[in-house]
Amino acid sequence: MKKVLMLLAVGLVSVSFANQQLAQQKGCMACHATNAKKVGPSYADIAKKYAGKPDAVDYLANKIKKGGAGVWGSIPMPPQNVTDAEAKQLAQWILSIK
Repeated sequence: MKKVLMLLAVGLVSVSFANQQLAQQKGCMACHATNAKKVGPSYADIAKKYAGKPDAVDYLANKIKKGGAGVWGSIPMPPQNVTDAEAKQLAQWILSIK
């Protein structure tokens, strides 16, 4: 049982690392950080704001793909060059950050 739990934990860390790498590859980390505000809000603040909302993944994936303004201040977020699947993956990862 301990071995299974350890393998599961290692797998979750690997998935989280892969998602963070995707965010870095797509340039997201230039304006966002996990736990600190940069140009845009921290991922932890975004996760907190949308926690428990049933449409959060789709809403954030749409914002990632199309951009937006006014939710977090006056600085707009431009549309990002990601596929629908990548946008959804990034949204799910952001929402998992505590």
